Amino acid sequence: METIQEYASELILLLFLALTFLQSGADKIFDWKGNIGWLKGHFLKTPFRNSVPLLVGFILALELITGIASLMGIYGILSSQNTSMAFWGALLGCITLLMLLLGQRVAKDYDGARTIVIYLMPTVFLLFLLQN
Repeated sequence: METIQEYASELILLLFLALTFLQSGADKIFDWKGNIGWLKGHFLKTPFRNSVPLLVGFILALELITGIASLMGIYGILSSQNTSMAFWGALLGCITLLMLLLGQRVAKDYDGARTIVIYLMPTVFLLFLLQN
């Protein structure tokens, strides 16, 4: 119980990342064609237009790795107060979100970019908490 109290913020933020990225990854897996079809239209007038499936596959892999690393970070904190995997989950989360932000900016979807920043802020805060 002491560990939960000591690491409450980190655990909640790691759970936030795990839920966010694993759900997003699952959505891409279970509705690959729908996602690709929508994103091809979204990136039609960008330099990414011919690379959409490849880029979505890369983002999918990053999302799943980030979600799993976040879950492993929760386990590491709860089992031994080890924050190493939690740090990597947060760092990968920041990298993944920055890549998504780049995509939204290139597509000139500024509302979508703003939404990504909303996810990025708690992720950067988690990274800050785990640097100590």
